[in-house]
Amino acid sequence: MSEWTKHDLLDLQGLSAAEIEMVLETAKSFREVSTRDVKKVPVLRGKTIVMLFFEPSTRTRVSFELAAKRLSADTLNISANSSSLSKGETVLDMAQNIEAMNVDLIITRHSSAGVPKVLSENLQASIVNAGDGCRAHPTQALLDMFTIQEKLGRIKGLKVGIIGDILHSRVARSNIIGLNKMGAEVTVCGPSTLMPIGIEAMGTKVNYDLEEVIQTSDVLMLLRLQKERQKDKFIPSIREYAKIFGINAEKLKHAKKDVLIMHPGPVNRGVELSADVADGKYSVILNQVTNGVAVRMAILYLLLGGKQQ
Repeated sequence: MSEWTKHDLLDLQGLSAAEIEMVLETAKSFREVSTRDVKKVPVLRGKTIVMLFFEPSTRTRVSFELAAKRLSADTLNISANSSSLSKGETVLDMAQNIEAMNVDLIITRHSSAGVPKVLSENLQASIVNAGDGCRAHPTQALLDMFTIQEKLGRIKGLKVGIIGDILHSRVARSNIIGLNKMGAEVTVCGPSTLMPIGIEAMGTKVNYDLEEVIQTSDVLMLLRLQKERQKDKFIPSIREYAKIFGINAEKLKHAKKDVLIMHPGPVNRGVELSADVADGKYSVILNQVTNGVAVRMAILYLLLGGKQQ
């Protein structure tokens, strides 16, 4: 493998296919660490990692914190609600004050697109984007690709259907970019009101026929209806959305026998997925969560220049 040269991880546009492969290969060895009795290696001992989350998060925040602690880094969680932002401080001022305490890396999630980029342009510490607005969620896409490769043995040549609220999904955008770079064929499917205009320019097909997408896909990636980001009424009702674009066992009868069912979480059971599908034999949703720790360990290790043991 070639040498890692990136200082930040803001999106997947900035990574080559070889660099994505480097992350996935590095994650393989770190996945083994989490199966040990002592789930810790000293590769980032002495490093300080700050989690600066301005949006609610469970899986991503806990996954990053576990990843940092399993690499023996010191961690600090900062909640926007209890920070100086409530006193009028700007996000950049807050981040610069945190950096002044000699931290090494800041992981940030924000509802506004572009915040991680602004921080990367004004700080010396490494910045990891844990989700910015509807724009990018690079580590989610990386763990999704890791899971696909783990389960199906490859990414190149696979057909991946991404189904749901494409318009508001940073996960969809990052996966389209990453999967394309790794040689997969991506198709997006969902209500026309939740389909971004010109999404084909990103290198994906658009198909509004869910049955056809189910029949032809090796991987079905379901997305949550992001009601918190929807300022207008994009669908007539949740019930109608679930009937047309939700996946249940009956619809899966037409899928390939080894199809993967994926979801970045949290799952709205009975909307995107019926409970029997979410918990069924095709589902790798919990594998995604497990692999998220290994992939985020790999990212932190590569960015902070640790030496693997």
